[in-house]
Amino acid sequence: MTDLPPDAARAAPDLAAVRPGVPTGTPGQEPGPGNPPAGATPATEPESPGTAAAPEPVPLVPVPPPRRRLRPAAQPDGAARAAASERTKAMAARFAGGWPFGRILGLGILIVGLFALLAIGVGGTALADLTTARNHVVNTLDPAAFHASQLEVELLNQETGVRGYALSAQHDFLDPYYRGQAGQRREVTRLRQLLNGVSGATAQLNLVLHLVATWRVTYAQPTIDRVTASGQPVTGTTAVDQGKAEFDPIRDAVARLQANLVTQRQHAAGMLHNSARVLNATLIVIAVALLLTVVVLALGLWRSAIHPLNRLAADARQVASGDFEHQVEPGGPAEMRAVGLDVNRMRERILAELSALRAAHADLEARTEDLQRSNAELEQFAYVASHDLQEPLRKVASFCQLLQRRYAGRLDAKADEYLEHAVDGAKRMQALINDLLAFSRVGRTAQHREPVSCAVLVAQAWANLAPEARGTHATIEVGELPVVLGEATLLTAVFQNLINNALKFRADDPPRVSVSARRDGADWLFSFSDNGIGIEPEYADRIFVIFQRLHDRAAYPGTGIGLAMVKKIIEYHGGRIWLDTTVTTGARIWFTLPALPGDENADG
Repeated sequence: MTDLPPDAARAAPDLAAVRPGVPTGTPGQEPGPGNPPAGATPATEPESPGTAAAPEPVPLVPVPPPRRRLRPAAQPDGAARAAASERTKAMAARFAGGWPFGRILGLGILIVGLFALLAIGVGGTALADLTTARNHVVNTLDPAAFHASQLEVELLNQETGVRGYALSAQHDFLDPYYRGQAGQRREVTRLRQLLNGVSGATAQLNLVLHLVATWRVTYAQPTIDRVTASGQPVTGTTAVDQGKAEFDPIRDAVARLQANLVTQRQHAAGMLHNSARVLNATLIVIAVALLLTVVVLALGLWRSAIHPLNRLAADARQVASGDFEHQVEPGGPAEMRAVGLDVNRMRERILAELSALRAAHADLEARTEDLQRSNAELEQFAYVASHDLQEPLRKVASFCQLLQRRYAGRLDAKADEYLEHAVDGAKRMQALINDLLAFSRVGRTAQHREPVSCAVLVAQAWANLAPEARGTHATIEVGELPVVLGEATLLTAVFQNLINNALKFRADDPPRVSVSARRDGADWLFSFSDNGIGIEPEYADRIFVIFQRLHDRAAYPGTGIGLAMVKKIIEYHGGRIWLDTTVTTGARIWFTLPALPGDENADG
């Protein structure tokens, strides 16, 4: 958690904006009669490049079963080749005309399935070897090397802390020593989990820990005890040189551990490269075999299905282009004929629904005009509220203040009280109009949304309330906050309203505000808590209603719009907000904001 001073804003690190994914599709292509939208089941398929130039198929005549006949004694070679060609064409015609599309497709799926099983078996083995080698490098050796370096840092912090305390006798120098011990235990725990199976690494780690324990017993703790007892720093360089000399074996042991990890990583990287080469060769062989399989299947599908389908597609495109009177003539296999009949039925249904669609479109245009007119009237109301209504109110407030300054003390106490009420009422009315105007503008004057750091927004809101924070001696704790997609000004207003409520509805102790966030599915869940007077559970819904107040205006000033505006801004950004009714001390408010598209960092 990070404590922000009342008058300073903490800048969050810049995070790269995560751009949303671009929908797939052909660039420049829009949905239309000839281009079905994505996700819809197309009634046609695109015609292949060679369709226009393909000759019209010759009607095929069923060939009767061949009769036994005597071979001529001497037949010319040309006649033999012609007869063989005719027999081949006849067999192809019987094959294409006799097999239904489902059988051809089933055969193709069977061939592809057998090939896929073979490819999965061979490629899966190579990929498993590559994954094993990669996991060993990425998930074991690299983290182990990192934590070994961190262990060295923690040990150096201990040595530096002891040396600094010995030379200065100031207890502040022992902080790195004790933090280094805690960090050492943490890094050792992680290293023991990672070094299982790494040759010699566990023994080297145990040697390092033994040397550290010896150094702590023979030098570090006695030096600390001696300086603490005397209250004076160590004079001369003998004791410091002794500590350095006793710490040098620890450095050497850590260096040997790191060198062993480097050697192990080089060996594992070599195995990883070998596995990658084997996988690449396997993928190349699979790709070539797949290409040959696809070519063979494509030739068979072309003769039996694609050519009839192209004719059906041409008819369907003509209907889709707007010629709903065009009759589709189905042909080819039974499945193609069924599709043609379905296209005819679809054409008839489109003709029947076209009139209803036009009527609905006219009604939609009328509603759009009403909405535009309503927005224009709302804009006019906002202008009147911000100018015409505030101008006479400013005059009333100004003249009441003039009367108060000029005749204060000259009239009786009752007159002074009346003037005070008039000035206060004018000011409250002006604040109410300004808040109501800001409430009405939320979501109506939409700005460009961009990735914004919530940590920066909280810091800005805290800086805006710095005078109030200093006056109440308030503090704030800010956890790790994410980057979200939104409007910075509106989200700053959310945090500023919540912080202002925490400062306003404070208890006897100085206000203490805590802000944190964690991942909750596709959203970020924010927690905003304080140590104030709290909110009763029965008012959990009422506090977010505009103009609803739970306290007297004299005790807690305000217009009663703050939390209503917070709720409107949160819902405008696609989130929700609610009161935690389980809290008994202070108040805690939860709200959600959608995470950036593609953001998988659950820790923020």
